[in-house]
Amino acid sequence: MEALLDETAPADELKKFEKAYYDEMNKGGAANQTRFNYAWCLIRSKYRADIHRGIMLLEDLCSTGDSDARRDYLFYLAIANTKIHEYQRAHDCIKKFLSVEPNNRQAQDLEKLIKDRLTKEGLKGLAIAGGAAIALGGLVGLGMALAKK
Repeated sequence: MEALLDETAPADELKKFEKAYYDEMNKGGAANQTRFNYAWCLIRSKYRADIHRGIMLLEDLCSTGDSDARRDYLFYLAIANTKIHEYQRAHDCIKKFLSVEPNNRQAQDLEKLIKDRLTKEGLKGLAIAGGAAIALGGLVGLGMALAKK
């Protein structure tokens, strides 16, 4: 699963799908498959802005695209949100996917990875908050000691 999150799209592949997408958009609108292909490349980019654009395309496809492909859109939305550390949104997407296909092993593995990262981020947040409280306590103590002098 980590390999899927670390995968990047080659620049020539991104350019190919981007050109196809904009060519179709200039003719009145891109087909669902073209939009998906472009979004799929964008979420595999190493640039955060590209990943955000891919997320927007996939979210649009979830609401307006082919309902039979919705699970694919949700799966790749979960991957994209995981890549940008939006674990709660990623978890929401993978839960929706699993509500339709609960025995999908790949989705189950992704859900476990997302939960692990959510927990890890939560523990980091607690450690930072604890460190800040200790630092603040030290400053207050120092201030009180200086005030007594």
